[in-house]
Amino acid sequence: MFKVDLNCDMGESFGLYEQGNDEEMMQYITSANIACGFHAGDPHVMRRTVELAKKYEVGIGVHPGFPDLLGFGRRDLACTPSEVKDYVTYQMGALREFTRAMDVKLQHCKPHGALFMKAMEDKQIARAILEAIHDVDSDMIVFSLNNSVFMEEAKKMGIPIAKEAYSDREHTENGSIVLTRKGSPITDDNQMAERVVRMIKEKKVIAYDGKDVSIEAETICIHGDTPGAPQLAKAIVQALNKNDVEILPIQQII
Repeated sequence: MFKVDLNCDMGESFGLYEQGNDEEMMQYITSANIACGFHAGDPHVMRRTVELAKKYEVGIGVHPGFPDLLGFGRRDLACTPSEVKDYVTYQMGALREFTRAMDVKLQHCKPHGALFMKAMEDKQIARAILEAIHDVDSDMIVFSLNNSVFMEEAKKMGIPIAKEAYSDREHTENGSIVLTRKGSPITDDNQMAERVVRMIKEKKVIAYDGKDVSIEAETICIHGDTPGAPQLAKAIVQALNKNDVEILPIQQII
């Protein structure tokens, strides 16, 4: 049987600002990427999100970003590899203490936004993130885009890797993603769900330029702030179940 993990960025509210559909999305996903206060999130939101993940038996992941609340972590900051390593270590430590207090464990790490995209191409930044993860927990799974520097460096270091694809973003010919949509908008949840099924079963996806390209996916991201995200998540779960694809936390797949 085919297997896949469904992940979602979570805990991205902070202070007076509310972001995403965390509790509703928890019903459909198997892994949560929880913001740690640098690009979004705050201590109260982190605690609440860990509580929700425990309640719904969802795997907990660190979602570290650049220290960029104003830009929601989507601006490429000029940070040294040493600074990046410390930022990631700091954010992992913050979230880990909430998980320890609730007797659950960290499952994975998925960098956020501009930090994530930079790590896919910049070997020094990739190594800095991976060294931080390895120093804290050598068994922690990392999420990575296909055919990236980040993936190659993780392989060299013996760090477990989950190949990630996206339900609600365009892909490029090499398996990366387009942060700003370039192709025709996909508004049909069932069409998007069938696209996910095809990525899992056929290892194919139509890229933003119309090319049919190869892709591998062990975990699929559904962004909680995508308009209608819970309805999309429900459609994806239904389509996967209909097509005999088992949905499991990534630690049960890797």
